[in-house]
Amino acid sequence: MCPTTTDFNTVDHSGGHLTVNLGSIAQNWRLLAKLAAPGECAGVVKGNAYGIGLEPVAHTLWNAGCKTFFVALPQEAFELRTYLPDATIYCLGGLTPTGAADYAAHRINPCLNTMDEVREWAALDGEHQAALHVDTGMTRLGLTMEEASSLALDNALLGRLNLTHVMSHLACADEPTHPLNNVQIANFEQVRSLFPGLPGSLANSAGTLQGARFRHDLARPGIALYGGQSVVPAPEVLHPVVTLEARVMQVRLAKAGDIVGYGATKTLERDSRIAILGVGYADGYHRLVGNAPDAHVMINDQPAPMLGRVSMDLIATDITEPHFDDVRPGMFVELINSKLTVDVVAGWAKTIGYEVLTGLGPRYRRTFLGG
Repeated sequence: MCPTTTDFNTVDHSGGHLTVNLGSIAQNWRLLAKLAAPGECAGVVKGNAYGIGLEPVAHTLWNAGCKTFFVALPQEAFELRTYLPDATIYCLGGLTPTGAADYAAHRINPCLNTMDEVREWAALDGEHQAALHVDTGMTRLGLTMEEASSLALDNALLGRLNLTHVMSHLACADEPTHPLNNVQIANFEQVRSLFPGLPGSLANSAGTLQGARFRHDLARPGIALYGGQSVVPAPEVLHPVVTLEARVMQVRLAKAGDIVGYGATKTLERDSRIAILGVGYADGYHRLVGNAPDAHVMINDQPAPMLGRVSMDLIATDITEPHFDDVRPGMFVELINSKLTVDVVAGWAKTIGYEVLTGLGPRYRRTFLGG
């Protein structure tokens, strides 16, 4: 007799658990909002709320007091509108060509990045709001300084845009002493002088944490909401948000000289006891982590070293020491926690915490706490 859907749902078959503390997200936003005051603090929820989950994060931030949200792409904005009918929503990616009417219908405020977008939005005759994005040194999205200067002189065009803010984006705020920070701050002050009385928005997570010279009227923190590190050293203590656990699939014995994993990158130096875990790079746990010298998971608060490469679905860990004698198939061990953070794992993978967090895959059983 084949099992029914109900039968399947009575057993946890997942290879990994991702636990999200929504209460920590709310606490982080409140801390950032205090720093941003007297300006407003928005919430950046692009990339499925940095991989956490757009709907639960959006409701959590809204209930915490956040009323303004930023996403990257229009489909994210349209989805977010279904969750938060009264929120102010900005789309960082600007307008989709010939798509202004859809933005207006869903009350999405585009961040206007080109003069073509400016003209298309102006054709709506000022009925709907937008932000003006000017590039101050990142050479990515945004009007050039010259284009902004020309627009500031075109009162007829400017008057049809219904702008709420002029904004820019910091390239190196994670490095407090980088000289580009001062260049961008000076350029942004120049841009603001072109549009007197229009509120300004410059600060990302790192800028929000660093000081008033970055913050202006609207801060736009992203990674900091989720407990990730945006600047070193971090001037404020943020609350960790995610815990990642992997199921022990198998416990096996191996001999000195045996090879572990793809590419034969690990040869055992002693007789060993090995736990095979049910998470891999298909779940967003990076392939390069396995070969990092200090890479480990946590079992009962003790580090268990990784052995060989992380594969698509599996990780091998060394549980030879006596304090791991109780490890059995079916139990869960921690890959990310309050000490073994996304930034620690990112360091092993030679990347950044943003990439680890946003890459956490759909195969985990997700549990949301608080909020």
